[in-house]
Amino acid sequence: MTDPFVIAIDGPAAAGKGTLARRLAAALSLPYLDTGLLYRAVGSRLIRAGKDPTDSVAAESAAHALSGSDLDRTDLRGPEADEVAPVVAAIPAVRVALLSFQRQFASARGAVVDGRDIGTVIFPDAPVKLFVTANLATRARRRWLEMRERGLEVSLEAVEHGMKARDTLDAVRATSPLRPAWDATVLDTTELDPNAAYEAAFDLVRPRIPAGTGLRL
Repeated sequence: MTDPFVIAIDGPAAAGKGTLARRLAAALSLPYLDTGLLYRAVGSRLIRAGKDPTDSVAAESAAHALSGSDLDRTDLRGPEADEVAPVVAAIPAVRVALLSFQRQFASARGAVVDGRDIGTVIFPDAPVKLFVTANLATRARRRWLEMRERGLEVSLEAVEHGMKARDTLDAVRATSPLRPAWDATVLDTTELDPNAAYEAAFDLVRPRIPAGTGLRL
């Protein structure tokens, strides 16, 4: 029996991993999971309940209670969720609680999964691992433009400052720090538009699809 085919995509915020992951999932007819939404949804649960996001007991409980419907909320991309997501993501018990959710998601049909510890912790045996990155200035400008399109008024400097702080928190946390898996291919999108990034990833993924999966690119 062939194991479900998983493409693990990791990287910092606004590197382009989400756009890339969605396009690969569509091309392969695979389910797609943005694991960043899980932490945003946990934070959102805590906020709605009036709980402190730094309360590890409350955060773990919220993570265990998470369901698919929580990911459909329309408030998971706002500034409040942006702020609370890295706080709950740094709580070890929350990451442990969400481990089975993520693995169960891919257990039936495989998946394209993006996040910050997919190739290192969640799916260490994934046949395809990509670490998508770009320099800080490029990533900050991408996020700033994205926020402006959503009608959010914020300075580029503030976005870059917040992103730098998030990068530091992701890199130094004790549990599942952000880093490329030892066998991941690093894809730097600093000079690539979404189409060029997809084409580069396409060329990396296609030869790694095992025989017997029934998948075609």
